[in-house]
Amino acid sequence: MTVLIVDYSMGNINSARRAIEECGGRAIVSSNPADVEQADRILVPGVGAFPLAMQRLREAGWVEVLHHAVLQDGVPLMGVCLGMQLLADESDEISVTAGLGLIPGRVERILPVDSSERIPHVGWNEVDHHNGALFDGIPSGADFYFVHSYRFVPSDPTTILATTPYAGEFVSAVGKGLVAGVQFHPEKSSRAGFRLLRNFLTW
Repeated sequence: MTVLIVDYSMGNINSARRAIEECGGRAIVSSNPADVEQADRILVPGVGAFPLAMQRLREAGWVEVLHHAVLQDGVPLMGVCLGMQLLADESDEISVTAGLGLIPGRVERILPVDSSERIPHVGWNEVDHHNGALFDGIPSGADFYFVHSYRFVPSDPTTILATTPYAGEFVSAVGKGLVAGVQFHPEKSSRAGFRLLRNFLTW
């Protein structure tokens, strides 16, 4: 199974590549959208600010290629951390910026509900999922590793795959058709994270 990891200079590419390979996949790290033709799966990682990420994806020609790959060619795609947020229609980070529009919703800053909650949200936290294929074999409530200050707010509740009890509650995984996103870092989430990546390879 060949996984194309989109390299737009805003993600922990080496960790993602190693994790995919440890899970039995063949990883191609590429900054060239033409390489999508080799992909059985697409992984969009990401760390940083939403507007800059979208600017780099647009300038490199990724936006149209990713839409075609998923919507026309039927290639499954998963976004990780910022990569999940990029799936939304828009984000209000820094300034309102259009996203990939692959899963309806918007990205908003996390607001703590009490003084014990720190933003950015960093560290291990539980993920309560709804038995989707991506979480097959992973107990609901398993811990995953997070680093983020913004959250995905879906406009369609049926796209919610998992939630996490922090700052009230935020959506920690979304999915629609062949597109999914996880707010946590599976490549840093030990056994549960690697199981999720294996599920992605067979999804």
